[in-house]
Amino acid sequence: MSPSPTPPSGPPQFLPISAEWCLVSQQAGAQKSNPHPTCIQLELAATPQQQQWGLMGRPPLAPLRGMLFPFEPARAVKFWMHRTPAALDMLFVREGRVIAIEANAAPCLRLPCPSYGPEAPSDGVVELGAGQALALGITVGSLAPIQIKARGLPMMQAGSSVLP
Repeated sequence: MSPSPTPPSGPPQFLPISAEWCLVSQQAGAQKSNPHPTCIQLELAATPQQQQWGLMGRPPLAPLRGMLFPFEPARAVKFWMHRTPAALDMLFVREGRVIAIEANAAPCLRLPCPSYGPEAPSDGVVELGAGQALALGITVGSLAPIQIKARGLPMMQAGSSVLP
């Protein structure tokens, strides 16, 4: 998450899986339905404290697992890798589409750490294990129809903003 003056310390946080991103096949610009889509299960870092902790201290993420950081309203955000021992892919999302990817962001165990993120506003960021975006075929422009599982509500779809 964004650099803060006093990074949290203590055991890592593990949040419940409460959001899902089912990948949409795209062929010639049209959506292609798949009865068995590949879905990424996401922990939801909804509060400022959860977002500050992020994946600090966590072991590498399993394939098809990640963490979602929603932002309402959309804004330019910067993430860093302080105390995050495993490399990550950071996918910046706006209105249901991936607008930027920081692939294989390297761990940073000591300050100062670089920060990552586009200048353009994002309404969400998804962190995946390093190499997962490439392995799953996620690129800038990919659809990102993320759903909150507990409520069954769309979080990010083209033309809509994040719901907290």
